[in-house]
Amino acid sequence: MLPKLIKYILQEKALSQDVTIRGWVRTKRDMKNLIFVEVYDGSCFAGIQCTFDRSANLDKQVEAALTMVNTGASVKINGKLVPSPASGQAVEVAANSIIIFGEAPGETTEDIQAYPLQKKRHTLEFLREIAHLRPRTNMFGAVSRLRSRLSFAIHCYFQENDFHYLHTPIITAGDCEGAGSMFQVTTLDPIKEIKKSAATCIDYTNDFFGKKTFLTVSGQLEAETYATAISRVYTFGPTFRAENSNTSRHLAEFWMIEPEIAFADLNDNMTLAEDFLKYVFNAALNECQDELKFFDTYVEKGIIDNLQNVANAKFTYITYTEAVKELEKAVVSSSDLFEFKPYWGCDLQSEHEKFLTEKVAKGPVIVTDYPKEIKAFYMKLNDDGKTVRAMDVLVPRLGEIIGGSQREDNLEKLINRMNEMGLNPEDYSWYLDLRRYGTVPHSGFGLGLERLIQYVSGMANIRDVIPFPRAVGQADF
Repeated sequence: MLPKLIKYILQEKALSQDVTIRGWVRTKRDMKNLIFVEVYDGSCFAGIQCTFDRSANLDKQVEAALTMVNTGASVKINGKLVPSPASGQAVEVAANSIIIFGEAPGETTEDIQAYPLQKKRHTLEFLREIAHLRPRTNMFGAVSRLRSRLSFAIHCYFQENDFHYLHTPIITAGDCEGAGSMFQVTTLDPIKEIKKSAATCIDYTNDFFGKKTFLTVSGQLEAETYATAISRVYTFGPTFRAENSNTSRHLAEFWMIEPEIAFADLNDNMTLAEDFLKYVFNAALNECQDELKFFDTYVEKGIIDNLQNVANAKFTYITYTEAVKELEKAVVSSSDLFEFKPYWGCDLQSEHEKFLTEKVAKGPVIVTDYPKEIKAFYMKLNDDGKTVRAMDVLVPRLGEIIGGSQREDNLEKLINRMNEMGLNPEDYSWYLDLRRYGTVPHSGFGLGLERLIQYVSGMANIRDVIPFPRAVGQADF
């Protein structure tokens, strides 16, 4: 049977029972006959106070262990659960034994101070340098629990709505987005291969897969394969982008959720996206209350109210053309309102998206029908020949949180779009077969898990919502 977590021990009503506490020491206070050791295990914000009474003739081994115990030590403490005279806690442990696992942080003052996580506020920049220890802080413990619960809620939503969980490949030969910012996967030594062939081009037929391959940027194309066979699927796994962007909004490795539905048009897709977001936000509001209160207090005021407002709102639908008109109208009134001037054909910037949600709609917005030039090849062409059936879901404070589209199911139009964008249709022959054999209207969207966590928690830097961030020049731990 697994050990009982501290969050459950703190809720116990039956006192005088024997309990065992396992966790890490947050603080130790030595006051004459009493030694107070606060222990936490990450199951909740609170630790539990364990009190050792020297006047009760403590065992010599216990006394010796207590001299070794300092902040960061891993311990197992036995004792009885008793009412606590201290404020802010209902119970504590009258402790009678202690075992230290491994090495304590140190006996000398210098060694103790060398432990990076003393009981004080640390900057997020500093904590990124010790990503292996930062989960022990309240901030990152809260982020970890929130990430776990949101991941579970995502699976619950799709399973409850008859979606099948699909594992799409990490290694791929195709570029779903057509952007070219991909990490190459190879077992070849490029210098040796060039020297061997006396040419400037590498012969990838000698490579492991016999062709040029990459880390995936999206599982969408493979998801379409299964959606056109079992109707509803979703992927939830790591994706990779080799953009040389060292900002608080970009990661080289992140987790993506991508549902794909057969026999569904853009309207169905928008309905799904709205329903999905509300479900996930309500899961956070109902099941991560302590974490959200923490974020609301220490990270960004108003997080809880903002989530509740979006969860209860009716999303506004607006076309890209209508959105640009609203932005241009605002520029007439205030020419320095935006850093990037809006115009028809531009890719909407975060400042534009926030304006649409916070000033125009005063709530969440779904923008549809974007110019084809700024969207991917697989999006269905509208009858006007200029726009595609794309959608972006925008939320206040953040801007875009979901991007999706109805997929092009017409073979001829899809090939034309590939040619327009400089893609070789032969490289996507299997994808085109889906349009040759039993094509159907189908739609889907993508949501980055880290962006979702940022929105729910208010954390400003995306590198603080993933356990081990991968970014330009950063692949530690």
